[in-house]
Formats: sequence, C-alpha cells, structure tokens
Amino acid sequence: MTAQPAFPNLFQPLSIGGVTVRNRIVSTGHDTTMPTDGTVNDRLVAYHRARAAGGVGLIVCQVTGVHESARYTNHVLMGADEGCIEGFAKLADAVHAEGTTLFVQLFHPGREMTESLDGTAPVAWAPSVSPSERFHVIPRALTLGVIREIVAGYGATAARLQRAGVDGVEIVASHGYLPAQFLNPAVNRREDDYGGSDENRRRFLQEAIEAARAATSPEFVVGLRISGDEMHEGGLTPDISLDAIRSLADKIDYVSVVAGSSASLGGAVHIVPPMYLEPGYVAPFAARVKKAVAVPVIVTGRINQPQEAERIVASGAADMCGMTRALICDPQMPAKAQAGRFDDIRACIGCNQACIGHFHKGHTISCIQHPESGRELSFGTLRPASTRRKVMVIGGGPGGMKTAAVAALRGHEVTLHEAEAQLGGQARLAQLLPRRGEFGGIITNLQNELERSGAQVLTRSRVDRELIEKASPEVVILATGATPLWPSQFHYDGKGQVVDAWQVLQGGVNTGGSVVVADWKGDWIGMGIAELLAERGCHVRLAVNGLFAGELLQSYVRDANAARLHALGVEIIPYARLFGRDEDNVYLQHTASGEAMIIEDVATLVLAQGHSPDTALQDGLGDFEGQLIAIGDCQMPRSCEEAVLEGLRAAWSI
Repeated sequence: MTAQPAFPNLFQPLSIGGVTVRNRIVSTGHDTTMPTDGTVNDRLVAYHRARAAGGVGLIVCQVTGVHESARYTNHVLMGADEGCIEGFAKLADAVHAEGTTLFVQLFHPGREMTESLDGTAPVAWAPSVSPSERFHVIPRALTLGVIREIVAGYGATAARLQRAGVDGVEIVASHGYLPAQFLNPAVNRREDDYGGSDENRRRFLQEAIEAARAATSPEFVVGLRISGDEMHEGGLTPDISLDAIRSLADKIDYVSVVAGSSASLGGAVHIVPPMYLEPGYVAPFAARVKKAVAVPVIVTGRINQPQEAERIVASGAADMCGMTRALICDPQMPAKAQAGRFDDIRACIGCNQACIGHFHKGHTISCIQHPESGRELSFGTLRPASTRRKVMVIGGGPGGMKTAAVAALRGHEVTLHEAEAQLGGQARLAQLLPRRGEFGGIITNLQNELERSGAQVLTRSRVDRELIEKASPEVVILATGATPLWPSQFHYDGKGQVVDAWQVLQGGVNTGGSVVVADWKGDWIGMGIAELLAERGCHVRLAVNGLFAGELLQSYVRDANAARLHALGVEIIPYARLFGRDEDNVYLQHTASGEAMIIEDVATLVLAQGHSPDTALQDGLGDFEGQLIAIGDCQMPRSCEEAVLEGLRAAWSI
C-alpha cells in the first residue's frame, strides 16, 4: 500500500491567472532593508534565491514605489523609471532557475511616511487631510493631477516589471497604505469622484488595477493585497474590505488577505504579529473571502508551520498560505516538509527581533535562530574546514549550541560541555514568562541542529582549567553566559525583600501583594516579570530606567506587552533610576531631574538590572596556547541574537 503524503494539499500546484505555482507556500512581500539606491542588488537576489532553492512556490518581492512620492524609507525599491528593469531581471532569472514564481508589490504609502529620507520630512499625500497617529504625519490632500500621475505609475511600473521577466504584480491596499486610505471613510472625506460613496472610494484602487492590467499582456498576473480588518478604531472593517474585494474580483487574478494597519500602534502589531497571537488567526476572514470570490485566495498571519498551512488549505479557507517568517527562519522549510523531514524544520518562534526588528532600525533583516538569513553572500554556502581541529565549546546556551553545530558540520571534532542537566541557557527562563513559551523553540531547534551535526554533547559537565588541559583541545569556545547584575551603588541594608528576576522565574519567592520591578535594561525581562506578577494578583509598579517600558524591544512586541500591562493595572514609572530600599519603601531618582521618587509600602523589590558576564574561566586561561574565542554574554551581556551570530562567526573562523 502506498503511504499517503503528509501534506496532500500543500504541495499541489495552483493556477493563478496565466501562471502555475508549484505549491501553496508563499513568501509574501516584506521589507528587507537590502536595496540600495532604490534598486535590486546582489544581496537581495541571493536572499530570494535561497528561498526559491528551498522549495517555496511563490515569492512576492517587497513593496516597489510607483511614483516619486512613494519613497517612504531611504531603502525602498522603486519602479518609477527604466533603471529598475536590470535588477528585477536578475532577480527573476535567479528565482525562475529554482522553479519558483515571482510577483512584485506595487506600492504607494500615502500618509504612512515612516522616516525622513535625509533629515527633512518629505511631503505625505492622502485622500484628505487626515492625520496618521502612529507617525504623527499630517498629510496634504491629493490633487486630481497627482492622483492621475500615481494611477499612471501603477501601469508604467507593471509594464517595466513584465519586461524584466517578472510573472505578475500585487497591488498593495493593505495595512492602511494609500489605496486603503481611499477605501476608508474615516480617512477619505473627499466630495469628488474619489470620495463620498462606496463606489467613489473604490475608484482609485479600481483605476490602479485597470492601469496595471492595461499596460501588460493577458497572461501577466495582477493581484491585490488587502487587510480584512485593520484592527484599530477608525480602520477598515471586515465588511468594508469584503465589499471592496467583491466589487473588484472580476478585475484581479488573486487576492491576498492580511490584518492590521500602519496607522496606529495597536493596528501595527498585526503587520508582523508576535508570538502572543494565535497561529493562522486571519484564516476565518480568508474563508469569508473564499466563499465570495472565484479567484485564488492567499492568507497570511502567524502561519509558521507546514501543518498549520496544510490545515488551512485543506479546510478550504484559502488556496495558499503566506509563511514569510517561517522562510526567513528556515529557507529550506518547504523542501524539508515535502520530504517528510519534519524534525529538521527550524520553526519560527515569532520573536520579531531580527526580522522586522532589524527593518525598523534600518538594518538588513535576519533571524536570531538562523543568522545566515540576510547574510547569504557571506554564509549562504557552508564552507568545509581546510584542517580538522579538536574543538571544545563550553556552555550550552543558544550561542554555544550554534557554534558546536556549525563547527561540526564544517568537519571539526567538536565536544560541547554544559554544566546544567539541560541545554538552553537563559532561553529556558525566557520561555517561562507569560505568552513567551514559544521562545523555548530556539532550544529545540538548535538541539536538533546539534544532533544532525555529529557534535558530542556532555551535560552536567562543569569545565575547569584541569579538564581543558586533560582534553587538550586546539580551540576553546567560551560561551559561559552571564548572571543577574545586582547594582553596586544601591543603598540597601538587608531590610525589606529584594530578589532578582531569575529567582522569581525559578520559583520559591513569595513576593507579597505589593511589588516594584526595577527595570534598568528595557527589554523583555522587566515587562514580562511585571505581567507575570500582575497575573498572580500583585499590585505591580514597573519602574523603568528609560523613556518607556520595553524601550529595547521590537515595537510590535513592546506595544502588545504594553496593552496587556495596561489591562492588568500595572503602573509604569519612566525616567526611574533605582536608588535604594529599606524595610517598607523603594527609593528612585528621576533620571533627568535627579529628584527623588518614593514608593511606599513595598513588599518585594524585583531587580531586572541587566547581567554580569561570567568571565571566571576565561580569566584563568590567559596563557592557553590554543585558539581561544569568547562569544555571547560572557564577552558582553546582550541578547540571544548576538550570541547565536557570534557562534556562527566563531565556527566559520576555525
């Protein structure tokens, strides 16, 4: 009897307009921060080639401006002149060579201008003078002349992309960008042919679609991306979006549905939803669309595992699934899934740290688990070691695990020593915070890489100088991590309970009913501990040595956290430097004015003051004759991302 495939629907081909896509997995349009001078470059080609080689069916390349006023970042792709064709042709050739279909997004942000291009604010256009809350932009109303220019730009850019060999275009009406602004009666208050009625508010989008269609041949695909629910007050509702989709369905070859909007903090969380949101949560709206239209439907929103995508496609809710972060985390995910190599798949954990987090900082996107992503030109092809060496890795946190796995795959003889009974380091604590259990996936994923690599792993193995001399390694990689930092300039005589965040997470601490969390770092720890204790019924004050809570977190993660803390009644005190503690009170100092702030009747002070590097072993190896490399927190406490990246680099340097 022939065994049934694990994914009978996910790897079926699908016809979209004049093209056939080999499977139902999509890398949806997402900014990469890779383009330079508005054009496709070798780095972007290598990035998408890696995903095409990994078996993805469809790649939708990131937003491409159709008009000069569409430059919403200084690294946006532009399609407004003939200079774009050469780069897109290289991209199309690279993607097609691997059997993948390529579409490109046609884009205008309207009022959603996210950054200054040269230190001065650009002019932002919108249907009406309707301020954008998130970026504090007050746009000017589009004139009829500029509307005509932008509409013509959709057609002209589509024609250039077809000449470049691209298979189709996707008009971006999602996330509160310009076409969505025209659809939204709260934003579009025009009284001419582009406003005042549902039909008129759809006119701009309809004309953009018609312009792209008229400028290209019949087999060239023209699709639409739209947010079903913009998830904020005054945003597009599912009914408005569905009516717009129905009215335009005979003019498009497919529709791609998402959620959220760039216009507000709450709506923006859904642009790249963090781990707090349920996998596949946009699928119910996609199912409504699927029943209403005859064209294929793509759905995106926290679909990070092939089994989730299979379930959605099998249910009939959608024809294809956007799995962008899953593909950033593991470009080979489709091929692994199709081959039944399920344990080999490196699952995205929805942390948002190095993907959208890098984009928001103006850096090339990557992945904390797979730093090879975005660095394909440097690390895309594993280079075998020229000489096999004996390598000892000390510390089994994420950085140590990555080092050991990559070094072993390169051909070295690798032994990893971990003092505890389990691998994972601080990631084992991170997963204990509310709604962060998925973070523990980084441990599982790296353990799987270790097992496949052939590296030897020894747990409950505490390393000292004697053990190193006995093992006689040629290379020692120190990944010994860090411990909680208790500030030295902290006035405390032992009266009144003081504990650190690790002690709270490890259990056994009775905090009492009134707690102050002193957060120096502004990362996930302070906010997470505050949420944990508030959920237990404590009255929590989160005192932040910064401008706001979660200052170092990716904004969608931070804002989702902030919403929950507000609902739980957590009081947030910014500009707060920890000064001291006595039996009843906690003493803070305003970081700008220096004035005292006193919090009375505090049962427990919880310290989230950062970490101190564990350098004890390193300090004793100053005369080690072999190669000695320190990575991660034992070099300087930072985050999991730096530890894994430094582990990769260390393994390549041997």
